[in-house]
Amino acid sequence: MTVAQEPSALQFECETGNYHTFCPISCVAWLYQKIEDSFFLVIGTKTCGYFLQNAMGVMIFAEPRYAMAELEEGDISAQLNDYEELKRLCLQIKRDRNPSVIVWIGTCTTEIIKMDLEGLAPKLEAELGIPIVTARANGLDYAFTQGEDTVLASMVHKCPEGVKQEEEKEERNSIQKLLAFGRKKEDVKAEQAEYATHPPLVLFGSLPDPVVTNLTLELKKQGIQVSGWLPSKRYTELPVVQEGYYVAGVNPFLSRTATTFMRRRKCKLIGAPFPIGPDGTRAWIEKICSVFNIEPKGLAEREAQIWESLEDYVKLIRGKSVFFMGDNLLEISLARFLIRCGMTCPEIGIPYMDKRYQAAELALLEKTCQEMGVSLPTIVEKPDNYNQIQRIYELKPDLVITGMAHANPLEARGINTKWSVEFTFAQIHGFTNARDILELATRPLRRNNNLKDLGWEKLVKSAKV
Repeated sequence: MTVAQEPSALQFECETGNYHTFCPISCVAWLYQKIEDSFFLVIGTKTCGYFLQNAMGVMIFAEPRYAMAELEEGDISAQLNDYEELKRLCLQIKRDRNPSVIVWIGTCTTEIIKMDLEGLAPKLEAELGIPIVTARANGLDYAFTQGEDTVLASMVHKCPEGVKQEEEKEERNSIQKLLAFGRKKEDVKAEQAEYATHPPLVLFGSLPDPVVTNLTLELKKQGIQVSGWLPSKRYTELPVVQEGYYVAGVNPFLSRTATTFMRRRKCKLIGAPFPIGPDGTRAWIEKICSVFNIEPKGLAEREAQIWESLEDYVKLIRGKSVFFMGDNLLEISLARFLIRCGMTCPEIGIPYMDKRYQAAELALLEKTCQEMGVSLPTIVEKPDNYNQIQRIYELKPDLVITGMAHANPLEARGINTKWSVEFTFAQIHGFTNARDILELATRPLRRNNNLKDLGWEKLVKSAKV
């Protein structure tokens, strides 16, 4: 009798399924909050407007800094003057809000009618005196998170190539100003001397300010100084980017931004796993240290301390299985972390797989599976949802992390689910936020345990009788 061999390397498959994810214009939801002096103008049809209204309706009372430029039938048949209409809207935005930058978000419609946004922007920018960033964050992307990738790639071109004085370079960096706030200049200068000598490092990826500060301080403990973040808190504080600078990403869906840094600005990309979970954060810092020939200090103890604090959550999922249907491109990183927590993962669905940008993350996933003694997951790009559901029925996983479209139908069939979009909006990066990932992942399991304690199953059975 022959025994089936476990695969010795990650298995990659590609199906021909649809991408059941949000439209990438949803990136406006978190980017307008991150870049405080920006205004986002989405250029599309009423359908785009309805989507934004529904996706971000909860934020309406905060007076968000975004708007719709709606294309009508006349526009679509190319009978109207695009330039004059966009000029009218941008003048109104300048008068009402006076932002430091206006970001034009192109949609599917602007692609179909070949609207020359890149050609219109420089002329209007010169006339208005406000920078205009053009990003085509349309539904042709694989996942909604790639909208941020498009916007940041466009912003790379706007990063200054130099400054007149070294003090001005530091002044541009909002994180350095935050760290130096309320302290004497002498103390700040003395602290600067503690940093190791290394080439400038720019980090990219939109994260909440507390997470930015947290990751910056973690690198500071290793003697590494962050020269800037993209995006910065304010557009006027975009980091200086010159040839030879090093860049590192914090999210798996930013491959276009990474490519733009390398090709257009001649930067060097640090290919590291992503700082999601204590294991990923440690690997991310260690990789950056190794590139700069710095011996990392205290990371093993720091990671062990975090794992110890997570034990109350980890014991709930240890030995259980998780299945990813594929939605936001965070799947590989989240699967790797949950496997480290003691779960098994038979399949990772992902809308799009960039093996070059995620190479270090894939290597860490493989290493994690070997160290935990579990079989390697199959990675399915562009999964066909019908086939996936058949596999879910066969595998009977304890938890399915899926897009919102499939959550309720699966729940109705007795399968525990968690919305993948919640991981997109939660703070999941760095050592201290690992607890938030497990809070989300264990919620369906904790809910079911609570229902069992209440005798819910008996109540349902008696109702059926």
